Amino acid sequence: MKKLLIAISMLALAGCDSSPSESKVVENAQQTTQEVTQTCGKVTLADMNWNSATLIANIDSFILEHGYGCETSLIPGETTPTGTSMIEKGEPDIASEFWSNSLADTIAKGVTEKRLRIAGNSLSDGGEEGFWVPQYMVDERPELATIEGIIANIELFKHPEDPDRAAFMGCPPGWGCDRSSRNLFRALKLEEKGMDLIDPGSGAALAGSIAKAYERKQAWFGYYWAPTDILGKYGLVKVDFGTGVDKKHFLECISKLECKDPQVTMFPTAPVQTVTTEAFALRVPVVYEYLTKRSFTNAEMNKLLAWMSDSQADGDVAMEYFLKNYESKWSAWVPNDVKQKVKSALASL
Repeated sequence: MKKLLIAISMLALAGCDSSPSESKVVENAQQTTQEVTQTCGKVTLADMNWNSATLIANIDSFILEHGYGCETSLIPGETTPTGTSMIEKGEPDIASEFWSNSLADTIAKGVTEKRLRIAGNSLSDGGEEGFWVPQYMVDERPELATIEGIIANIELFKHPEDPDRAAFMGCPPGWGCDRSSRNLFRALKLEEKGMDLIDPGSGAALAGSIAKAYERKQAWFGYYWAPTDILGKYGLVKVDFGTGVDKKHFLECISKLECKDPQVTMFPTAPVQTVTTEAFALRVPVVYEYLTKRSFTNAEMNKLLAWMSDSQADGDVAMEYFLKNYESKWSAWVPNDVKQKVKSALASL
């Protein structure tokens, strides 16, 4: 979807306020894992449709099921529908990787109203978003590293269906970045310059468009994010808008579905967080405590995502690879008895 953004500060303030519900979490913090096994019950986790998110969700699911005795299930998720459902319906219980920029006000409201809780940062470095071009294009034409250079050479970015138009590859529908990339496309007045925003349809199709361009050394211009294996493999260059970051405007307009007067700004660093429902945090505080500790650096995640790509592994296969090969990493997140239960379950795979 991971920082001193205004709305994120609201989240932090909401998370730090003393309240009866939070006091209850503290009181229950000494809950044993044996007690958790008896009380955890059914837990639903959002299985977002991009690799880092599905990997973390599968890791959480396995550890919760085999280490804490929860009955877990993964349900398909996307940023906006998942965040809305957690607030309005109280499900799923956990969004293991949630990019908060695009729904900052909504999530902040959910926290303030004691419907949601921010467990921590699933990606400790935060996420990086932007409009990108291939490195080989910038090597040949350095001006393409700027939006002015893109516009001056707009004819390079050929539309796949209309020879009279140029193409910008947008963010997949349903993702939070769909709003922000569309609003920035409008702010940059790229349509008036002769460019159309292309809906890629899915994250896989977006990645595929980059791979195809690289194989043929063709022009490509579009939205992407990090950490991903794509940026490591293909060496994309983030296009500089020349404006710096206007965090306030990004949160108050660019990230909104309705942004009447979008202004140009670079993407702020995106908080990438683990979000749970308040009810889940209260019900199983020991499991919630695990979620507060579970985090990856971008370098760690890039390495795992590259392995997933090279191995053509899904989230379940990548989860097994991670848990079997990075024990020193994940064992720091859990008590020793949970560690032993997880190792025992892994041995039977």
